[in-house]
Amino acid sequence: MFADFVSCISIVSVLLVIFGFLAFLRYMNYRETIALAEKGLTRPEQKTGRSTLLRWGIVITALGFALSVGLYPIGFSSGKIYPFHLGPWMLGGFVPLFLGLGLVLLHFLTHKD
Repeated sequence: MFADFVSCISIVSVLLVIFGFLAFLRYMNYRETIALAEKGLTRPEQKTGRSTLLRWGIVITALGFALSVGLYPIGFSSGKIYPFHLGPWMLGGFVPLFLGLGLVLLHFLTHKD
């Protein structure tokens, strides 16, 4: 029972650190924008184009594929319960894999000549 409590607390603390860091980054971005506005300046435009979709799609697809390959051996220890040794643990790899494939597909479907 104590081990379950420790694992829950550790997972929650890791998530708090990650989301706290993301919130801190957003706050610093906000403060930078306010400081620029007080001096009468504007934030320079960032280039966000279709290549960003392709780049993120490839990165997320590669991450999902690596997680899928890394999680697949868990199925051999579960016996013959799941077909092809694919169980619910594979969602950790399949979700980013198909999200990345969706971004790559979106890049090519919205291509304008």
